[in-house]
Amino acid sequence: MRATRGPYPPGPGDGIFHKAGTAFRRQPLEFLVHLARTCGDIAHFRIGRQHVFLLNHPDQIKEVLVTAQANFLKARAPSTRRLLGEGLLTSEGDFHRRQRRLIMPAFHRQHIAGYAAVMVSYASELGQQWRAGATVDLRKEMMRLTLRIVSKNLFDVDVAAEAEEIGDALSQARELFHRPVIRHSALLEKLPFLPVARRFENARARLDVIVYRIITERRRNGTDGGDLISLLLSAQDENGDRMSDEQVRDEAITILLAGHDTTTNALTWTWYLLSQHPEVEAKLHAEIDTQLRGRLPSFDDLSRLVYAEMVVSEGLRLFPPAWRIGRRVVADCEVGGYFFPAGSLVLLSQYVTQRDSRYFPEPTRFDPERWTTPAREARPQFSYFPFGGGTRRCIGEQFARTAIILIIATLAATWRTELVPGYKVEIEPLLTLQPKHGMPMTLQRRKTGHS
Repeated sequence: MRATRGPYPPGPGDGIFHKAGTAFRRQPLEFLVHLARTCGDIAHFRIGRQHVFLLNHPDQIKEVLVTAQANFLKARAPSTRRLLGEGLLTSEGDFHRRQRRLIMPAFHRQHIAGYAAVMVSYASELGQQWRAGATVDLRKEMMRLTLRIVSKNLFDVDVAAEAEEIGDALSQARELFHRPVIRHSALLEKLPFLPVARRFENARARLDVIVYRIITERRRNGTDGGDLISLLLSAQDENGDRMSDEQVRDEAITILLAGHDTTTNALTWTWYLLSQHPEVEAKLHAEIDTQLRGRLPSFDDLSRLVYAEMVVSEGLRLFPPAWRIGRRVVADCEVGGYFFPAGSLVLLSQYVTQRDSRYFPEPTRFDPERWTTPAREARPQFSYFPFGGGTRRCIGEQFARTAIILIIATLAATWRTELVPGYKVEIEPLLTLQPKHGMPMTLQRRKTGHS
């Protein structure tokens, strides 16, 4: 089949979104929402010669992520591969399946329970450092906290200076991802002398020095601190083969970037939503007070913190850290009666689908009650997919959910947060969905019967 063959789905047409490529780069959320609401469940536009399709129906999303996933490979930017190598986010085929099998045991329930103790301990330390009436950037506070947690559980690193070094290098690499020369990073090899290219490579090199040093120490000492690096080093496939140092490095950087960034933003948006909905906040506080009675939460409390889990699920619906998924079409195919040529790009947007009124009435309203069991079971499976789906579903989903719930429960037992009056929150859709200028909050100490 020729790539020019139709029919293609409807597109943006005239008006503000006529120049689709420019609109998508400048206002991606608004553009995709506009497409879905005006063009239906399958929309089409072009960026230059590139065909792009937005799918917004749960059945079609399932087809791409599960049913016909072999024909929809992960679309990855060259810059992502330069930083992450052949980690789970970038690898494909048999190698991806092998790596996933090797890594999966690190995220089994018994290991998550061990990680949970670190989450609660570090969150409690942060709460003890906060002062009533102080104004802080909640995103920065959550970033430092999740970096400590991930660094400890991943590398068994609990030295503030070393964790700060990791965070600084990671932040620099993440920031540079969004520069035009990095997004079109074939230029990195052609123009390595550019300052932005040098800074990107320097940030990657700093991370490599840290991670390879830890790997070398673990191999030399043969120690197992119960951290993820130790588990990766000891993992064996069905042939008894272990990962090379480079493979361990790629997976460690992938988990560090994904786990740190997504959890930070999920926590930040949850605090924001609670600050704007005092009735939800009060119900959450009542559950925490009743179930914990003044003590710190543990992994075993997750089953008791039912409303907290509903709050987190609703926060992930409205502000999914991973706000879109891209897939490249391998061979010409048909989806929903429309022709998809090989090489075209398919977009699935958690932000768009999870705000669809067909599945979530009054979709912009923050309503944790949507997550009662009957309401949850009444919706199509892929109307909600903050962690993706199929064989590429986020391997750290349980780690992230556990961290968010336990951190919220630990800090909300003592603290409330209030958005600084007059501050306008803006969404910035970068690698993850984050507040554009941070999240300035004033800390207020709660009065409880256990204070």
